[in-house]
Amino acid sequence: MTNLRPLDETLWEIPVTARGDMRVPARVFANREILDAILEDRSLEQLENVATLPGVVEAAMAMPDIHQGYGFPVGGLAATQPPDGIVSPGGVGYDINCGVRLLVVPLTAEELGRRKETLVHEISRRAPAGTGREGGLKLRGAKLDAVLREGPRALLDRDIGTEDDVERTESAGRLEGADPDVVSDRARQRGSTQLGTVGSGNHFIEVQRVERLLDEDAAAAYGLSAGLVTVLIHSGSRGLGHQVCTDYVKLMDRALPRHEIELPDRQLACAPISSDEGRRYLGAMAAAANFAWANRHTIAHAVREAIRQVLGGEVADRTRLLYDVAHNVAKLEPYDGRELCVHRKGATRAFPPGHPEIPSDYAAAGQPVFIPGSMGTSSFVLAGREGSMRRSFGTTCHGAGRLMSRTRARKQIGGKELRAQLEAEGITVRCPSNRGLSEEAPFAYKDVESVVDVVERAGLAARVAQLRPIGVVKG
Repeated sequence: MTNLRPLDETLWEIPVTARGDMRVPARVFANREILDAILEDRSLEQLENVATLPGVVEAAMAMPDIHQGYGFPVGGLAATQPPDGIVSPGGVGYDINCGVRLLVVPLTAEELGRRKETLVHEISRRAPAGTGREGGLKLRGAKLDAVLREGPRALLDRDIGTEDDVERTESAGRLEGADPDVVSDRARQRGSTQLGTVGSGNHFIEVQRVERLLDEDAAAAYGLSAGLVTVLIHSGSRGLGHQVCTDYVKLMDRALPRHEIELPDRQLACAPISSDEGRRYLGAMAAAANFAWANRHTIAHAVREAIRQVLGGEVADRTRLLYDVAHNVAKLEPYDGRELCVHRKGATRAFPPGHPEIPSDYAAAGQPVFIPGSMGTSSFVLAGREGSMRRSFGTTCHGAGRLMSRTRARKQIGGKELRAQLEAEGITVRCPSNRGLSEEAPFAYKDVESVVDVVERAGLAARVAQLRPIGVVKG
């Protein structure tokens, strides 16, 4: 990466002249230490490849949590312009609308006290975690179609969640244009028993305490105060979304010659947004995104029911959703008078104060942003800032970002040893797999505080509160 040059203290660029096939520069937000870690894998080469895609505008971008992924790097961002600009399943990822949802519990960690372990156990019992686990909510046919079209709102008449939950979800938990008819039977079958399940890998439910406030006004707007218990839910569209991605990567790969698209990496398989393949994918992706919001909505209901069982009905009824934000989607959004298809893969919206898509209660503070760390480290609540609109199409990062592969992490520590370490630090752990636990060891990720510092200095989002884990449920 000899062409990499600094534009300022947080932004680096590979110029468009670095390769003959690049249409725009490739840019990454990072400090020197994070950049050194990024250079350990092929993620910047992947970012250069993204810069070759038809219709890409301004730059192919990456957040400080960037790491190598399928086609696009995780932590990658690209905006393309219709009608000829492309949409790429690899720019969204296999876990469509993987995202996070933060619940605020109306009691402090001190008040929770010794009931913490019982609560974590009850959450793990009610919200299945792990590969292939099925949930209690099984939907097929027209009932599944309703979720694919409407997202969590389709579950309200089942007394799952509240209208307030829907209003405090990005896009009100529903992408327009969702079309269940372009979701394959195999995808529907895989998703039919998975609503309300966490999954495996880096997905989790984490019980936390608010360690400290960094912006008291924004924290007050979000309903956060020092010591409060929060619950962070990280999951996505499960097997349904994975199958949608699989189906459309194959479809678009076959269609490349017809659209006269040449790619440096076939994992970037894509099609013009205006094409039949492009329109069909956007309809299927929106349906999978709506399913993912319904999944987190259902998990949140299970968490409330666990709270009801352990802490009582009043505490459960007053446990509220702060916000739910997506990581892996492609959305049509207006920028500078033009509509663009913004691919955010392992990246999240960070809209500034006053943006019309922010819930009115948060208009003055800005859109809530959540950047989880890893087990045993802090997570952060931030608020979107105007710099994101000028510099990154309203986007910031979605987490700390992997520093090493799962295989390498497993070689460095066993799950039993890691579990003992975490519990010695006061973190109650529920995980059905020691192997899965070791893959998500804290040292396998970048330092979240360093990542958040880059985001803040770049003007993309500002810190509001620091959260510390006290219990975790993982797959």
